[in-house]
Amino acid sequence: MSATVIDLLHQGRPNVIACYLVGDGEPSLVDCGPASCASTLVAGLADAGLELTDVRRVILTHIHLDHAGAAGTLVRRHPGLEVHVSEIGLPHLADPARLERSARRLYGDDFERLWGELVPVPTENLYPLGDRVADLEAFPTPGHAWHHVSFIGPDGACYVGDATGVRVGASSFLAPASPPPEIDLEAWWATLDELERRAPTRFALSHFGLVQDPVEHLALMRERLAAWAERVRSGASEQEFVEAAEEELRGGTKPGVADSYVWAGSFEQSYAGLKRYWDKKAAA
Repeated sequence: MSATVIDLLHQGRPNVIACYLVGDGEPSLVDCGPASCASTLVAGLADAGLELTDVRRVILTHIHLDHAGAAGTLVRRHPGLEVHVSEIGLPHLADPARLERSARRLYGDDFERLWGELVPVPTENLYPLGDRVADLEAFPTPGHAWHHVSFIGPDGACYVGDATGVRVGASSFLAPASPPPEIDLEAWWATLDELERRAPTRFALSHFGLVQDPVEHLALMRERLAAWAERVRSGASEQEFVEAAEEELRGGTKPGVADSYVWAGSFEQSYAGLKRYWDKKAAA
């Protein structure tokens, strides 16, 4: 199964959000990015010699707007497009009002600029994910979000969405993006174990690109997730957490790469997600 990385150039910036064109006879997209990037996605398909109407299906790792926000817009342009999503996420694409309210609280007046119009996906275009879609095996990978799903192809390429963090190019810095409200560390550790058990040949990250050494990457992900979680558990303030992450970022990236991490997921949001997780644990 061939796979092509399409850089969605979110807000004009490279290496922030990727989707993947997979399949030969029946092209599919793994994730589709936000509606604000729909035209860039269509242009990326054209570079691959395809029209949007040549794409059979969109296969979603999860329904966060940077991964799935364009689904309704794409179906509006291509009414035959199938959208495959977890059963948990499916009703939120059919009626995205709750998703939009939550995002507008977080992004305010920047919502349209960042994410574009959130268009409902008609129910006849929605398909609940099972164990397999096209040539991809689907399996749950919660932790970043309860409804997160990953996919592995016959060539061993594993499309992991946000399950293994944010890492750009050959950077040594990895950010385990952990926005609220669904961060679950126990589930995330189990997900990393399951990904290791499946022995993929490479990871396809939404943020950003192909990782050719999954074993090294998983080890780094475990290390960084543990460090960030402990930093919040031990009482670091948001400012302290962000300053520490920024220092790690400067030490682990080359000039010009750091901005891609910040746009892929703010450190403030990662702090908020981990803080919510530990607060819930304490209350329980």
